[in-house]
Amino acid sequence: MSTFALPATLLRRAARSLSALAAVLASVLAFLALVVLTDGAGSGLAAWLPVLAVGTALALWRSRSRSWDRDRSRSRARVARLVPFLPVLVAAALTAPVCVPTVPTARQYPPDLPFVATERWSLDTGSSVAVYHYPPAGPGPRHPVPLVYLNGGPVRGISLLDHRFLQLLAGQGYDVYAYEQPGGGRSGLLPMDQYTADRSVRDLGAFVDRLGGGAVDVLGFSSGAVVLTRALADPGTAARVHRAVIAEPGPMDGPTARIAGHQGRESARGLAPDPTGPRSTHVPRYAVAFGLMRLGLLSPGTGLIGQAEGDNAFTAADLGGDTASAYCARDAHRIPVEDSARNFSFSPAASLRVQRTVRDSASIAPQLGRSRTPAMLMIAECSSQVRQWATAVLAADPAIQRTQFMPGVGHHMWNGLDGNNDRAAAVIGAFLQDQPAPLPNSPTREGIPAFLRDHE
Repeated sequence: MSTFALPATLLRRAARSLSALAAVLASVLAFLALVVLTDGAGSGLAAWLPVLAVGTALALWRSRSRSWDRDRSRSRARVARLVPFLPVLVAAALTAPVCVPTVPTARQYPPDLPFVATERWSLDTGSSVAVYHYPPAGPGPRHPVPLVYLNGGPVRGISLLDHRFLQLLAGQGYDVYAYEQPGGGRSGLLPMDQYTADRSVRDLGAFVDRLGGGAVDVLGFSSGAVVLTRALADPGTAARVHRAVIAEPGPMDGPTARIAGHQGRESARGLAPDPTGPRSTHVPRYAVAFGLMRLGLLSPGTGLIGQAEGDNAFTAADLGGDTASAYCARDAHRIPVEDSARNFSFSPAASLRVQRTVRDSASIAPQLGRSRTPAMLMIAECSSQVRQWATAVLAADPAIQRTQFMPGVGHHMWNGLDGNNDRAAAVIGAFLQDQPAPLPNSPTREGIPAFLRDHE
């Protein structure tokens, strides 16, 4: 008889352990489901409290309904009655950190930079933006038309790497202005529903009006190039642009965003060492929030974390392989440090919101087809962007006068390696001054099919 007693006891204990584990898992999944259903209301407490209440009620029912052996002491019976509450406590402990902020919930802006003044302008659109001005310097001639830089992001601070490139342009006689999109860097926040691609275009027009000197040259990079492209499709804003440099654009509208194309030559993604430094995604609260937002299960305006809290929490390491994807494979083990921890700023929620408004927008090709603003398109050899995002702009905009295929660089073309900054500045300067291009005009509009067929 004793031969079978031990296995039976072990089986009962194993069954109870599995039952407890299933209860914990069910509670965690129920919590996550309620977070999604309530869009994270109340910092997640609208999901946590009901799950805790239901779990406690079930544990209480199980505790009272169990039958106890008569020979069991009262003290042992009391302990046994508490056992059903253990899975509830474990599940509550696992999910509670998702509801507790670990960074300030009010926006903590980066400190001002030591090498350039940070001006704060209020635009007619209602946006409050951080502005940086690099006056023309160097011994050469001054260029009469101001140059405005639109950085990538879409809602991100201007990196130190980009600031160095803007200083280089100023040293060549350009009067350079740059501003950070609302919600990025040192610029003020907007209500989440106001982050749209169209708002970014209106902000550009209002910024140029604030300069008050007539039309300006504009250099747009990545998502900044999307803003510029959409601005060229808007007659009112396009009238404020003297010349446009569209560098490595993302998708300009919904139809373009849905194109399944190929990228440039191999980037350093998956080859470069993993980024170092703290990650917000190692904290349960932000891992859940950012993960569910990326999956589209939480809205950018979720009540789980506020916009300011998300901005404060997100770090450069959270970008993961995105940074490496902006460099050629050959540069995988010498990728420069693009920014400092004190200057880095990225708004994941606002960026998702802007990207979704682009993806959901109608085609701008008919409006872009009426553009008359002289423009240049820059494409990187190792671009991580879908090639059709750039060629769609080239095909639609008849005012693009030249395309410069930049060899030896990835998406971030001015990266401080091997004189790449000087080469990018030479290409940009030649176009803005209407001088001969330093590189062949490639691909041409007629050469788009061959460019895509050859997977350049």
